[in-house]
Amino acid sequence: MKSKKRIAILGSTGSIGTQALEVIASHPDYFEVEVLTAQHNADLLIEQALKFKPNAVVIVNEAHYKKVHAALNPNEIKVYAGENALGSVVQMDTIDLVLTALVGYSGLLPTIKAIEAGKPIALANKETLVVAGELITSLAKEKGVNIYPVDSEHSAIFQCIVGEFENKIEKIILTASGGPFRGMKRADLAAVTKAQALKHPNWTMGAKVTIDSASLMNKGLEVIEAKWLFGLKPEEVDVVVHPQSIVHSLVQFQDGSIKAQLGLPDMRLPIQFAMAYPQRLKTKFERFDFAKYPSLTFEQPDTETFRNLALAFEALNRGGNMPCVLNAANEVAVAEFLKDNIGFLDMSRVVEECMGKVSFVAHPTYEDYVATDRETRIKAAERIK
Repeated sequence: MKSKKRIAILGSTGSIGTQALEVIASHPDYFEVEVLTAQHNADLLIEQALKFKPNAVVIVNEAHYKKVHAALNPNEIKVYAGENALGSVVQMDTIDLVLTALVGYSGLLPTIKAIEAGKPIALANKETLVVAGELITSLAKEKGVNIYPVDSEHSAIFQCIVGEFENKIEKIILTASGGPFRGMKRADLAAVTKAQALKHPNWTMGAKVTIDSASLMNKGLEVIEAKWLFGLKPEEVDVVVHPQSIVHSLVQFQDGSIKAQLGLPDMRLPIQFAMAYPQRLKTKFERFDFAKYPSLTFEQPDTETFRNLALAFEALNRGGNMPCVLNAANEVAVAEFLKDNIGFLDMSRVVEECMGKVSFVAHPTYEDYVATDRETRIKAAERIK
């Protein structure tokens, strides 16, 4: 019998992490949990660890260490705490695959450490490639490490190009639902509330990603991620709004043929594809039925109303550390919007102003990315006061 694939889940208590554990629970003969990590949610981390019996867990917020240690130590589960522990634990010899499901910039360093240790990556943390795509992809190439995309759109692209690796891609087309405010104009958006922005029409996600989807920043980040994942030029990445979220993305080849990947909006499928690749494991997920979706529609995104998508393309075209600026400013802006400190349209304003103020670095090192992230967060905070 083939040995089980041992998975480390960074961010196991979030939306992607909990769904990954559902996938693992459905295939106990194929996967086992080696490491679980969480930022603050000690109670759920303890519950998950007692169920899945990992070798080790990390609680990043050190204030919860004693609680987690007391609950898990009698079960012979190693418990570590702090940011540094994240970077260390991913290098364990017993890990076969690292699923990075952390939110935002925090995923960068653990992903770098995992790649340096030669671990294949299932990447759900798009910000890692947004912030430092050139560094990450060159390091992965140097170490011979595969990066399997988990985002539904990038998983769709990956599924479309399996078996086509020798064929030239003319362009990829990422689909976007358009979010809860599709069709609105800027005057309408000025008064929208946090509660409205958190109601995504098709997907269930964490608060940060849901707000990014409402503002189309999520699609902008995905555009930048796609450039690095698939080795594309900015002009080879396009976006189309597809409100039904059935076509998850498309690939157009140089002969003009287009391949698409379809399915109901369920993140467990791309998670499972990334973790099990090259196998497709049998599932009991609900199947797509054409009779229930007699009309699939497509339209161009409104980048004048939803400025974030245009800003992301601008950051991609400028290159260097500009996508890092975009990401850091957006993380600050979304956090303040979720606290009701700024309005919906203010998020784009903060990002755009930071992109015009932060020092540009054409060929950044890791240290440059760290400095850019820090500088941007300070400037973003100043623009919110």
